[in-house]
Amino acid sequence: MAPPHERHITIAPSLLAADFGRLREEVAAIEAAGADWLHLDVMDGHFAPNISFGPVVLAALRKYTELPFDVHLMIEPVDPYIQAFADAGADHISFHPEACAHPHRSLQLIRSLGKKAGLVLNPGTPPESIAWMLDLTDIVLVMSVNPGFGGQQFLPSQLPKIAALRGMIDASGRAIALAVDGGITPATAPAVLQAGADTLIAGTAVFGAPDYAGAIAALRPA
Repeated sequence: MAPPHERHITIAPSLLAADFGRLREEVAAIEAAGADWLHLDVMDGHFAPNISFGPVVLAALRKYTELPFDVHLMIEPVDPYIQAFADAGADHISFHPEACAHPHRSLQLIRSLGKKAGLVLNPGTPPESIAWMLDLTDIVLVMSVNPGFGGQQFLPSQLPKIAALRGMIDASGRAIALAVDGGITPATAPAVLQAGADTLIAGTAVFGAPDYAGAIAALRPA
């Protein structure tokens, strides 16, 4: 495993922490500040105990930025909405295996639409649950908090899971991004990267900072 300073580290600010009254301006500012992706958390009040936004918001923002839209579906069921988010401008669509009856088929559907497909692991979801789907997976996202709300504290129990997934991804020989979301700050990022992650999703640590560019730079390894 390459040390963090030798890997390209992707920074994906989470729109959930932005000022919803100024979304167009917030997206432009985060792109200018050096973000690699824009992470969009979609919640339905059912799978996750919160309600955020749907494909209409993605479509409205899509024409104002070139950033890849990294869409995290925290909804149940997943399959009926994949096409709508693809049409709205999603570049990546990730979902929780627990949220659909046939996650393998859902991955096939996402990829058939020309989008990158991702699997998301809740804190209690074991890495082994996705072992037989890595051949169709472009992104693995580890939730280092329970999904639903920003500003939660990072769960150190997820570090061994990140390391285990790093080993599984390396063994697969595929270029799969290993992302972590939840409590990511300049204090927690080094351990996450050392465990093997290459993509950091951060909400309040970026959108809650006065200097977006400085906040993004602070998450990258020295």
